[in-house]
Amino acid sequence: MELSEITPVAQDYLKVIWAAIEWGGPPITATALAARMGTTMPNVSDTVRRLAAQGLVEYQPYKPVMLTEQGEKYAIAMVRRHRLLETFLATILDYPWEEVHNEAERLEHAASDTLIERIDAFLGNPTVDPHGDPIPTTAGHISRSLDATLLTHATPGNYEIIRISDADPAQLTYFRKQEIVPGALVNVAAADPHQDRILIKDADGKVVLLTPEQADAIWVAPS
Repeated sequence: MELSEITPVAQDYLKVIWAAIEWGGPPITATALAARMGTTMPNVSDTVRRLAAQGLVEYQPYKPVMLTEQGEKYAIAMVRRHRLLETFLATILDYPWEEVHNEAERLEHAASDTLIERIDAFLGNPTVDPHGDPIPTTAGHISRSLDATLLTHATPGNYEIIRISDADPAQLTYFRKQEIVPGALVNVAAADPHQDRILIKDADGKVVLLTPEQADAIWVAPS
């Protein structure tokens, strides 16, 4: 069975299951899958059982859903498609970064392997997408910073922003306006106990106060 032989819905499920653990999070549950996919628990159960029958996931009721080796291979291939399309849309077509995720979601199932590889070559084999997420190679290798940490866990000091979650488009719009983007250098100060905010300063000394929820969307590495 090839990746093209499974349904777009199945492809999306594999990608979401893999993404849940990419940055060190716990394996996703069926309940969390339902929330992430915007569907019902019975629908999730039916889809996951079909994926298990195809040898793509391991699933037991009331336990997290785990990918098999083949399921992980397909998930990473879909992630590669998605992130290359996001990069193409942002770099070549000048899409704002808060819009590329949904557009790539629509395009990734229709794109052929040949198109994806031509986009990769045209872009010069980029290693990260507009949000800082690493783009897997054709062999499925993924390179990410080993000393990356969530901003909420960062001690005071100087950091480089390396990744920002694309889960909330409105939040991405705010970050873009504040120039909180991958590659930006920031100084992290201690949290403000009176406002429950995390204070960061950019290279020009501009101060931005972030809520813990906003800071939870940002990954940094010591600079």
